[in-house]
Amino acid sequence: MNQYAFQALECDWVLNEVAHYALTSKGKETIISLEPSLHTKQIDRWLEEVSEAVQILDISSSVPIHSLDDVTGMLEYGKKGMFIRPDQFKKLVSFLDHCSKLKRFMKDKGYIAPTIATYADSIEDLSDLEADIQSCIRHGQVDDYASKELAKLRKQIHAQLTKLKDKIHHLAKSKKLSTYLQETVVAEKNGRFVVPIKSSYRTKVKGTVIDSSASGATVFIEPEEITTMQEELEMLRLAEEREVEQVLYYLTALVLEREHELSVAVETMHQYDVIFAKAHYSKQLNAAPATINEDYTIDLKEARHPLLGDQAVPLTVYLGSDQYALVITGPNTGGKTVTLKTIGLLTFMTQVGLHIPAEKGSSLHLFHDIFVDIGDGQSITENLSTFSSRLVNIIHILQEANDHSLVLLDELGSGTDPTEGMGLATAILDQLYQKGSTIFATTHYNEMKDFAEEKEGFLNGSMEFDLETLRPTYRLLLDTTGKSQAFQIALKLGMHPAIIEKAHSISYKEDASYSSADTDTKQSDLAKQVAVNRYARQSSTKEKAKLEDRIPHYDMGDNVTVLATGETGIVYKGPDKKGNYIVQIKGEKQTLNHKRIQLHIPARDLYPDDYDFDIIFKSKEYRKVRKQLDRKHVEGVTLEEED
Repeated sequence: MNQYAFQALECDWVLNEVAHYALTSKGKETIISLEPSLHTKQIDRWLEEVSEAVQILDISSSVPIHSLDDVTGMLEYGKKGMFIRPDQFKKLVSFLDHCSKLKRFMKDKGYIAPTIATYADSIEDLSDLEADIQSCIRHGQVDDYASKELAKLRKQIHAQLTKLKDKIHHLAKSKKLSTYLQETVVAEKNGRFVVPIKSSYRTKVKGTVIDSSASGATVFIEPEEITTMQEELEMLRLAEEREVEQVLYYLTALVLEREHELSVAVETMHQYDVIFAKAHYSKQLNAAPATINEDYTIDLKEARHPLLGDQAVPLTVYLGSDQYALVITGPNTGGKTVTLKTIGLLTFMTQVGLHIPAEKGSSLHLFHDIFVDIGDGQSITENLSTFSSRLVNIIHILQEANDHSLVLLDELGSGTDPTEGMGLATAILDQLYQKGSTIFATTHYNEMKDFAEEKEGFLNGSMEFDLETLRPTYRLLLDTTGKSQAFQIALKLGMHPAIIEKAHSISYKEDASYSSADTDTKQSDLAKQVAVNRYARQSSTKEKAKLEDRIPHYDMGDNVTVLATGETGIVYKGPDKKGNYIVQIKGEKQTLNHKRIQLHIPARDLYPDDYDFDIIFKSKEYRKVRKQLDRKHVEGVTLEEED
């Protein structure tokens, strides 16, 4: 799916909402990176998994999912030749415990979730590994009885430590040291037992200085009487450390022997995490699975945009296999854009295996691409106008779209001259139709409504507007054409019917009747709107003359330059009241305002006084007929003036 459509439809917002329910980092990453599948069976499988998970959550919302990051990390750690730390083994035991719980949890769920309940069967019985670890690791530390040697060493360490403490406490209380002590206490510095001696007596006490106070008034000395005992204790501790490492290497080897089973368990736990995150989101939206079809049918029943929540007005739309496009009309802020986004987003959600907020029985076609043109997409850095940037996007759509594409076009052709915009929009729709794409387009152009009405495979729709409340209802009505409702709103707000009738005639080239009975405005106020001011300002003859004087006069045959393009042309007629001349440029006559042209060479400098300008401005056939008629009357031959 292209990134522009992904962002315009806010697919990332939906995926992040789903990821919020995942309990593992790996599960969150998987959900955020979901991409639409192009395989019907795979999508059906995904949707069925979520449906079964929803039924399980209806019974029990507590599914034993465990973090996976630590397990994956410690396996990699062990494979590098290092032992797994005791705190990591504690987390591994927790994971193995959750695996056992998950197997038990799924064991009796086969009757409501026959598919996903079997996934737990792939988790091997790892209770023996769990027991081996628990026999050696307790409270995040290697247990005393992890090995006979370790138990023996720790017993010796305890005995030696007791003996050492008794000895040094006895020394601290003896008369031999009492004179030199800063205070009668025993301290431990850098893992060795010491007594605090006044610095002035440091030479009076035999032993090793281990540390000193910040002020320097006290030195901490290990008496020579306990040095040998201290060294024996250190040797025992080094032996203990080596034995602990041996135990950890042994346990690490046991784990690596079960690497495959552990990897399968991790992947299964990850799979469950993703499925149940989707199921939680489905329950939040009160969603249901749509069916996937390959016959170009789009059938949404009471569908809602996920982002709007309870404020969303349900959308029901049906586009059959023989229909290519739906052209939607209606007032601004009437819900046309939301309708396009809802269709595109729900299609994306279905193809990534998510339930959609719609009634059961909804069905969507399997699209290979979703193309979107919504919003202005203006780029300051590339200096593209709103119209130009949208046109670049549409050109890309025309290049890539085919019969497996869903194309969503909002206000196609807007942002330029209405006549050209309408023509361009209609041509684009027709070209996408030729490519076989499924199209949803919104428009204000009446001509596009007529095009959709006449074109086989096209369907018109409109967004409903409540004229009583002057508010859109946001409901899509099929097989109808809507208008902008500007005339009805103006009438409702009190504009005189005669003005609106004139506007209708200008807009639709037809007469229509509007009644003042449809407004609450007083008749006297209505009359003021159409009252003629007899004293209204009128341009004086003198002012009109000044205006005419400002228009330069060019004669037939004058050679002029078109200021915008630099092209040269020959004046044929003019000026009219607005100062427009008809100028022949490269054999074609164009109407140009006097402000857009400038005299280059006057006709008197180019042609003789009796020059026949018909040679320049009239066709050869015209001149031939004129000569015949100048000589004599020819029965049945007439001469029509050429512009």
